[in-house]
Parts: sequence; C-alpha cells; structure tokens
Amino acid sequence: MSSTISSVLVANRGEIACRIFRTCADLGITTVAVYSDADAGALHVRSADAAVRLPGTSPADTYLRGDLVVKAALAAGADAVHPGYGFLSENAGFARAVLDAGLVWIGPPPGAIDAMASKTRAKELMAASGVPLLVPVAPDKATDEDLPLLLKAAAGGGGRGMRVVRDLAALPGELTAATAEARSAFGDGEVFAEPYVERGRHVEVQVMADAHGTVWALGTRDCSLQRRHQKVVEEAPAPGLDDALRTTLHDAAVAAARAVDYRGAGTVEFLVSAEGRPYFLEMNTRLQVEHPVTEAVFGVDLVALQVRVAEGEALPAEPPVPSGHAVEARLYAEDPSRAWQPQTGPLHALRVPEAPGLRLDSGYEGGDLVGVHYDPMLAKVIAHAPTRAEAVRKLARALERSRVHGPVTNRDLLVRSLRHPDFTAGRLDTGFYDRNLDALTEPSAHAPQGALAALAAALADAAARGTAGTPGARLGGWRNVPSQAQVKRYRTEPDGTEHEIRYRTTRDGRTAEGFPGVRVHGVRRDHVTLETDGVLQHFQVRAYPGGRVYVDVSTGGSHTLTALPRFPDPTVRAEPGSLLAPMPGTVVRVAEGLREGAHVTAGQPLLWLEAMKMEHRVSAPASGTLTALHAVPGRQVEVGALLAVVQAEGSGEESQEEQPS
Repeated sequence: MSSTISSVLVANRGEIACRIFRTCADLGITTVAVYSDADAGALHVRSADAAVRLPGTSPADTYLRGDLVVKAALAAGADAVHPGYGFLSENAGFARAVLDAGLVWIGPPPGAIDAMASKTRAKELMAASGVPLLVPVAPDKATDEDLPLLLKAAAGGGGRGMRVVRDLAALPGELTAATAEARSAFGDGEVFAEPYVERGRHVEVQVMADAHGTVWALGTRDCSLQRRHQKVVEEAPAPGLDDALRTTLHDAAVAAARAVDYRGAGTVEFLVSAEGRPYFLEMNTRLQVEHPVTEAVFGVDLVALQVRVAEGEALPAEPPVPSGHAVEARLYAEDPSRAWQPQTGPLHALRVPEAPGLRLDSGYEGGDLVGVHYDPMLAKVIAHAPTRAEAVRKLARALERSRVHGPVTNRDLLVRSLRHPDFTAGRLDTGFYDRNLDALTEPSAHAPQGALAALAAALADAAARGTAGTPGARLGGWRNVPSQAQVKRYRTEPDGTEHEIRYRTTRDGRTAEGFPGVRVHGVRRDHVTLETDGVLQHFQVRAYPGGRVYVDVSTGGSHTLTALPRFPDPTVRAEPGSLLAPMPGTVVRVAEGLREGAHVTAGQPLLWLEAMKMEHRVSAPASGTLTALHAVPGRQVEVGALLAVVQAEGSGEESQEEQPS
C-alpha cells in the first residue's frame, strides 16, 4: 500500500537529524525535531520546522522513551517517523508503536529488526543461509586456547559493550564491565563472546530493498580504522579486495536481507581475516554513520530512497553504476593522547573549506556548546574523487585547513592517519591504532611552529589592544615607542609546552627576540605574516574569552594556546596524589570495598566515570594509602573535581627525630 509522506519526525538528535532534515527539505517534506533539556538550543532543533520537548537530560528519560516520541509525532501532526541511527533505530517495539499509531515507519519491518536485533539470533539465521560465521564461545567455558576473545553486546552497536580479552584471569571483570556498559547504552545487558581475529578488516555492504522483491548491494565499505571498536575513518569501495571476494560479500549481504524480508536501508557487516576469509558479524537494520561515502560513489541519496521505499515505490531493477572513491573522517571532541577522553565546552568555530567533492555533515556549528550527555562526534567530513589517492589527499588537506576552535579534537590524529604509509597503501586492519597510536599522537609535526604561533598570537594581541607595543599608538600626545621588550607567555594545549615571547616595537616595525631568521612582515589583530628564512607564512589568529587563542597556519597545522599571566601564582597546585576528574561526567561505580584508609596498588582501578556514553576508568597513580574518597555513585562531577587522594608509600610526613644542623 502506498502513501505520500508530508511531515517527518526524526526520532534522533545531532548530526543525523540535521542530515535527514536536509533531504526532507529537498523533497518538500515538513520536519519535526524532538529534544531533551540538554539539547534545547541544539542545531537539530534550530534546523527543524517544529520541535517537541522530551523532559529530562539522560537518554533513558528522553530519546529512548518511544512512548514520548510517538506522542510527540502525533502532537506535531507528523505522518511519518525516521529513526536515524542509535537510540531507538533498531528497536522493533518502537517500530510497532509507530505503526500502531497510524504513522509511516521509515525503516525496515519490525519482524526484520527482531530477527537481527540479537547478534546471537542473527548468527543462527545466517548460518542457516550459508553465510560463514565465527563460532561463539561460552564465556564460562572459555580456556586459554580460546584466547583472544571479543566480548560483544548482543543488542546495539557503536563499540559499546565490547572488550578484547587476552588474559583468562581478566575475563570475569571485563564481562562485568561489558554487561554494565551494554545495559546502560541499550537497556539490555546480554553479552556474548567470539574469537578475536587479529589483524582482521571490518568490511561491510550497504543494502537497499523495496517491498517488490528488489534488493540492491551498493558496494563495499572499509571501516577498519577504529578506536574502542568505534569507527573513525571509513571509505568506499573497500580497497584491495579481489573480484571473487567482493562477489561473495555482495551475495551474502543480499542473502541476509532476503532471509528476513528486508525493506529500506541496511548494512551487513563482515570481518575479513588477513587470509581473505569473510565472517558475518551482524546486520545493522538502519542507516549507518558512514553512509555518505556510498552516496558519493553511487550518486544516490539514501535517505531519499528510504522515504520513497516507505511510500511504497519500487526501486529500479539495478543500482546505479559506481564512480570514483570516497573517504569519510569522523571529527570527535576527544583527546586521543589521553585514552580518548571526551572533551566538552564551547565550540567557537567549525568551518571546513568548500570545494568540489567535499561534504560536511555536522550536528554543531560555531557558538554551540559541546555537552557531556551524548556522543562526542562533532561532524563528518567526506571527500570524493576519481581515485583513492586523490580522495585521501583531498580529505587530509581539508581537515588540516579546517577551523576547529573549541574543545580538543582528534583532527590532528585524522590528518596523520590519512597520511600514514599503511593507510595510503591500503594496508588496513582493526589493530591500526593499537600499533600506531603512540606515534600518531606524538608532539605534532608542526610542533617547531608552536613558538611561531605563540609569537603570532602575541603580535596580534598587541595590534588588537592598540596600546603600548603598537607602532603609532599615542599617550598624552607623545608617540609611545617603548624601548623595553614586551613579554607575553603562552601554553600550548593540550601538551602543556610553555613559550615566553619577547618582541620590541621600533619606528621601523616590530622585531622578535629569540627567533633568528624570522622577520615580522605584517600584523593585524587577526592575521600575522612572518617571513622565515625568506618564506612567508600566514597565521590566522583568533582570541576568545578566558585567554584561549587559536592560531591556524597557512602551510598546515593549527595551534591552541592559553595566554598565561606573566608571573604564575605559585600557590595554585593540587595536593600530591590527588585524583581529579579528567572530564565532566557521572560517577557510575566505585571499586568494591574501597574506603578511606585502604591500601591500593599502582594502576588499581578505583572508580569509573561515564561521559558521552562511554565508561572511563580512574586508577591509583601509585601504591599507597587512600586518604580521601569523595566519589559517590550517581554523583555528577565537573572536570578537575577532586575524586580521591592517594598518599604514596614513603611520602608521609617527615620524621620528627632530631636532624643534624
């Protein structure tokens, strides 16, 4: 039965909601957003034609409340619901509730969602269809011969509830942690184990099916570059696969879709071993984060196709012919050098260069606040070109030239990853970051320019102030050209390198001390040009309240600086052994039996914080005595909050015995 959709509520937030709204606008469809209290001013709310509040901040109280979402759709007069990805997108009960309310469901049939909702049941179904599988291992019966193991949440995805276990003694603890994370993220704590394939590739096939028996296999995608089992860089087509393997993957994906009478967009995911053997992982019964690379290569709009299939239209018998190569990078507010800690705070600017073949999908724009409640992904940048090498080069340069002013991000890591010899050669596997993260997060290749960036910041500051230190400034009718060097101090973030900048202002302009071969060529409040050994470089400078300064360099690289007082306050320091919250979040667990006075050992997990849907462990910095414990489960903490204090062994008060004079 066909129906024409006129108004769509998107049961989601952030980037995917904004992306669906764009297609709906192109199709002449009215859009409705839902939002939590934490998202009241979010971009997806501002982008919709109408919006309905879901009271509360946690996902469990808002975006995971299917009953409230259905009521919102009816109240706003929507006639269809699009689930996006995450939250309720693979919840068969929610799909049924939408249909029972007389609304159009822009997704697969509830029966298909049910069949694939549990990875354990999906594997049984795929085995019956002849799709190759990894054989599950019962955690309570695992032996050393079964190692390494991968623990996975039976419901949901996104890397949550996943753990690699290489030591049998660690299995019970990791199983507990995986179960807790799965229950928190998906409301279902079921976890299973399967063999972990070393140096395997994550390869998937996009499918699109209609209600008339047509199933498309829209090529392959490689999603092997992952952190915490969550994808970071994706591309289409997957490089380095021979024709036979591609055919096998396409046929298996189509068979999986037909086995559950699938309709709409879906993704069938495989693990491909180093020997080229594919294993079925799961079928995601929704749109994927990485769908834009397939759209670029096949010249389609997958959201538009979802809408048309939901309206009852038939797909053409054959999919479009693919062209070129596309690569996508996910820009996260996180610090890869500090265990991927999520970052929060104001996002002052987010701008990506505009050029043919470049696309930006974002849930934020300059002026927005990156909060603690949801996933830390800020945006996706996609590049499409005739060849893989061109697409990779275009994406790396676009990221490098982007203006990202705000929380620490993984932008530099992405650029380095795209330029890593293994990636450029197409040598991909899921262990890429395990092997290369330390090298990829070393001080930036542009670190020698950090001092130049600080110099540019100091000169721009002088120009902005228009006072002492600026040629031509007048005080009381006298020309103010100070003879003493002007001094500014900056700290590079997040590595903490400090720079003391000294420059003089003369009648002929400014000169910098301690920068041999550098000549100040031009200074404005937001733009400084320096000549280094005869080569001009341009520094775009932007200062924000709180002393944070961002310097983007024309030749590549971006520097985040904090202006420091000339004379630091020596009284500002934390008590030795203090464990401070590395991010805003909620204390979800404290180690069993932990109390003040307890003896702890270096590296012992003491408590766990939850931030941006991920758990983060806080461990003892040294062996010693726990002298203070302020963390309580359920307590929300700000970054820098004192959680506990460990007095290291041998660091107690000095002996009161008489000392020789």
